[in-house]
Amino acid sequence: MSRDEPLVLGIETSCDETGVGIVRGHTLLADAVASSVDEHARFGGVVPEVASRAHLEAMVPTIERACETAGVALTDLDAISVTNGPGLAGALLVGVAAAKALALGLGKPLYGVNHLASHVAVDQLEHGALPEPCVAMLVSGGHSSLLRVTDVTGVGDGTPEGAGVVSMGATIDDAAGEAFDKVARVLGLPFPGGPHIDKAAREGNQVAIDFPRGLTSRRDLERHRFDYSFSGLKTAVARWVEARERSGEPVPVADVAASFQEAVCDVLVRKALDAASSEGIEDLLIGGGVAANSRLRHLAEERAASLGIRVRVPRPGLCTDNGAMVAALGAEMVARDRVPSSLDLPADSSLPVTDVLAG
Repeated sequence: MSRDEPLVLGIETSCDETGVGIVRGHTLLADAVASSVDEHARFGGVVPEVASRAHLEAMVPTIERACETAGVALTDLDAISVTNGPGLAGALLVGVAAAKALALGLGKPLYGVNHLASHVAVDQLEHGALPEPCVAMLVSGGHSSLLRVTDVTGVGDGTPEGAGVVSMGATIDDAAGEAFDKVARVLGLPFPGGPHIDKAAREGNQVAIDFPRGLTSRRDLERHRFDYSFSGLKTAVARWVEARERSGEPVPVADVAASFQEAVCDVLVRKALDAASSEGIEDLLIGGGVAANSRLRHLAEERAASLGIRVRVPRPGLCTDNGAMVAALGAEMVARDRVPSSLDLPADSSLPVTDVLAG
């Protein structure tokens, strides 16, 4: 770690976790997270207003905790980075306002960065510089996306096809993480559903029930080769469970969880590897909260090895939303001399993935 590398604080408030990370170059110094997930659990999903209020309460203590952990003062920072989209509008506003206040008060440059690109950049904190180009598969509660990344800061040759981050495919309905949450509710498992389904699936049979694989038929692949759909799978699971309950038979929770998880992971991995192979790219990066799933990691590595494709996945703690990933992308912006954002930076809940750095 060199003192010449940029020291950047990143703020992430796109959903229900207040994340503040501090990095120097590719070295993680602090990753402080305050989660409001327990406040949302009784509703079975994230409530935007509750999330926004939680961010307001947690922001200052989380910044202080990050600085204490990193052993740095705010005046030591070289830049401030913040997620300005996509995400929940009210939640994003809290983070953007806090970042603007810090940047203005400290006289430091401000970088408004894309949440999805941050999930790509965070891998540098664990495995070093990103291979460019690479294919990134981002899977979370709100997103299931396949990206072609030639420059994680988004700089390309000025054409849509030559952008630094290009969308190859995305979910057309429910994201993978959303499907995990909804199926967990059907099975009587707690929120958030991902970790609980993963745990239950370890005791189940992944081929016990033949659940559908969305957008994998020959006809679907002609139009949606790299797109995802999990709405039909979620509905199929719900109907299967309802049929068992109507007949008075017990629901084999572990088998349902394992079979559902296998259907999700099979499609995710199949399309991601197809995307990499179609582009002649030998590196697949997986990020987002669902990337913490043990079956997804195993299946991706197993299938990729047979194709000569390398897989990079951050440790589970860096897969979920966190400030470290925002700081990592901010540090890359500084290192590559990207122009900072202006202080009228907006929060954009529907920010497209190709807009990596806000002006």
